[in-house]
Amino acid sequence: MPNLPETMTAIAIREPGGPDVLEPRQIPRPEPAHGEILIKVAAAGVNRPDTIQRMGLYPPPPGAPETPGLEVAGEVVATGPGVTLWKTGDRVCALVGGGGYAEYCVAHEAHALPMPHGLSMTEAAALPETFFTVWANVFERGALKAGETLLVHGGSSGIGTTAIQLASLFGASVIATAGSAEKCAACLKLGAAAAIDYKTQDFVAETRRLTDNRGADVILDMVGGDYIPRNIQAAAVDGRIVSIAFLNGATTEVNFMPVMLKRLTLTGSTLRPRSIEEKASLARTLREKVWPLIEAGRVKPLIDTVFPLKDAARAHALMEKSSHIGKIVLTI
Repeated sequence: MPNLPETMTAIAIREPGGPDVLEPRQIPRPEPAHGEILIKVAAAGVNRPDTIQRMGLYPPPPGAPETPGLEVAGEVVATGPGVTLWKTGDRVCALVGGGGYAEYCVAHEAHALPMPHGLSMTEAAALPETFFTVWANVFERGALKAGETLLVHGGSSGIGTTAIQLASLFGASVIATAGSAEKCAACLKLGAAAAIDYKTQDFVAETRRLTDNRGADVILDMVGGDYIPRNIQAAAVDGRIVSIAFLNGATTEVNFMPVMLKRLTLTGSTLRPRSIEEKASLARTLREKVWPLIEAGRVKPLIDTVFPLKDAARAHALMEKSSHIGKIVLTI
């Protein structure tokens, strides 16, 4: 590939451990395979799965790069055989299986989306992982409909801020939980009908009070642990509880009687191991239903802090402190 360097700077995981194990390293630049595009990365989003991978608890799927990073924005600088959706010079953001924390990254052509008009590269890099996750879990697995109530835990996170905006725009009423008055205020500003400070309020009692004792139709949970039986208490009849992460642990004891009596659906998913076609389908749906809302300025990723690529360790330390509101992004 003419004019492209043979090597690049990428963030390596020296060994499983804390944020300080992340270090810049020179590695070979990747080559796009069949159906793939090579992106010169301008910005990369930082996500919880990256921190879990860094600790050695979430290995990349077979064939994915060891370099962390699940979403990027940048310019297409080369295309592999068979690529028809993009050409050199196109500005895109993309969901990737890994390799985002680097100067160059490959993506499957069907997992890239056009950079929305009016957004910076930094903002565009904050879209793919979060928007794919929210659409797949709130609207597909959770089947949220207009007029229903969504309870979203971690309302001030990247996932939470996206879920609040999209669910509200599609006609649902959103209750968010967050861990401070400042975070609750941010949730309300984004369109939540109510925000519960989980450190000072019981989210089960508050959810039932706010819904006239009906409960939430859909619950998006990234906490797990003791939240699992409490979600069952907070759910409405025919409610759907969707788990996407387990910050408080993946195991707990559950009384299934209320699950039966309320006809609840307990489900969940992860994004990274999904097939190429499943992710491509999500990309097409987002382009049709959500990208016009972004370009109209009705939805926008909330950016908390931006770090240069070499400071990936500081970005991870901030994420694990959980003081941020919205997304953390690395720029190259």
